[in-house]
Amino acid sequence: MSKARWDGLTTNRKELLQISKEGQVIIPEQLRKSHSWETGQELIVIDTGDGILLKPKKSFAETTLNEVAGYLKHHGTPKSLDDMNDAIHQGVEESWHSGS
Repeated sequence: MSKARWDGLTTNRKELLQISKEGQVIIPEQLRKSHSWETGQELIVIDTGDGILLKPKKSFAETTLNEVAGYLKHHGTPKSLDDMNDAIHQGVEESWHSGS
């Protein structure tokens, strides 16, 4: 089965790959180029049951604290660091005594 179109469109082209002793495979250059995968590209591996699917990991755009500050607004009385530390300590104690 070979519908060799490596222009970014869906293809039914099959390639025979071999797994190395280290568990690595080499993705053919034409396929990497058609998906714009560069050296170091992180991929997500999805087990489909009868094989695997590789998808590129999408990275988040770089942001600054000023750009994201305020997105997780707290409603209610502000908590001090001591209040937060006390709550953490209480949670650890409860977890320890419950056997979790």
